[in-house]
Amino acid sequence: MEKHLPAEEVRRRDDEHDPPYQLLPLMAELGILALPFPREYGGLEAGWDTVALVQERLGYRGHMAASMFNRVVGFGGMSLLAYGSAGQKERLLPRVIRGELLFALALSEPEAGSDAASVRTRATRVEGGWRITGRKSWTSDAQAANYLVTACRTKPESAGADGISMFLVPRESDGLFMTELEKIGNNCLPSWDVAFEEVFVPDEALMGQENQGFKHVLSTLRYARASLAASVTGQAQAAVDLALAHAKARQQFGRPIGKFQVIQHMLADMQTRVDLSRLLVYYLADRIKSGQPCRKEAAQAKLVATEALQFVTDRGMQIMASAGYSRDNDMQRYWRDGRLYSFGEGTNEIQRNIIAKELGL
Repeated sequence: MEKHLPAEEVRRRDDEHDPPYQLLPLMAELGILALPFPREYGGLEAGWDTVALVQERLGYRGHMAASMFNRVVGFGGMSLLAYGSAGQKERLLPRVIRGELLFALALSEPEAGSDAASVRTRATRVEGGWRITGRKSWTSDAQAANYLVTACRTKPESAGADGISMFLVPRESDGLFMTELEKIGNNCLPSWDVAFEEVFVPDEALMGQENQGFKHVLSTLRYARASLAASVTGQAQAAVDLALAHAKARQQFGRPIGKFQVIQHMLADMQTRVDLSRLLVYYLADRIKSGQPCRKEAAQAKLVATEALQFVTDRGMQIMASAGYSRDNDMQRYWRDGRLYSFGEGTNEIQRNIIAKELGL
């Protein structure tokens, strides 16, 4: 990261909306894309605790790289491993590990965001495969992705979670039309509105069991939330370190501002939030590694990590004042980017609903 994505390069890419896709083969050379996958596909069979450590460090140095890693491993590779067919695994997992594939999750729709079970995009069975018609919104990296992991309704009369199936839709499929959506942050995570107009996919594009896709997408979201929690913990630590360095260097009233108790307490609270986030991330990683149920823990880690990031970037902006508000400073980017994560990968209100349900409420 120091060699290929130093701080000045992160700033340039953010300013120019230039995602670092060329890092994928370099990640593959290091073996980090192989970490959680079985050796039969070229993986290293490392535990998710190791994956979480890598994600955290990538997030610390440049969240744009961590986000890309998370989509390849969380949206793509782990979805294939959890519910892909034998053929899909044999064909695609080695390419994931070699850094040749990027994935986008096409789940949200204009009328299906937090209520993911209200998917309206439909897949109709035809000779040799399926025809997909509908619209997805806020699909990150759709234009650059090799495959869109797409949720469709395959039982027309169904409602809610029943009758949804998952498909691997190649980006170059005829009938896909995309419009980029403007955002205030995460400039290296482009988001797209995607129209599916009678898009044909063959039978082998179906992932997992027909009409059981909602169960499958919950598996995808578990890994996606674990990935996000780890990487934003790294980003939050970077924000704390930046504010701390400023507090030690900035002089007011004849001494560093870090000597004032109000600043000390802000930084103490900031570091405590990050450390709590880190502990939850590692606890979740251990449960994933040992194969234990972790729906509640994934929701908790995502909730605490993303709110910790918002907390520390807000206080960091206050500590740094005009210096942090400058486009030349990284704090404003942490602040802009971090605002997304409390509603990306499932809103934090939904995470609280999940936790309450897991408590039997």
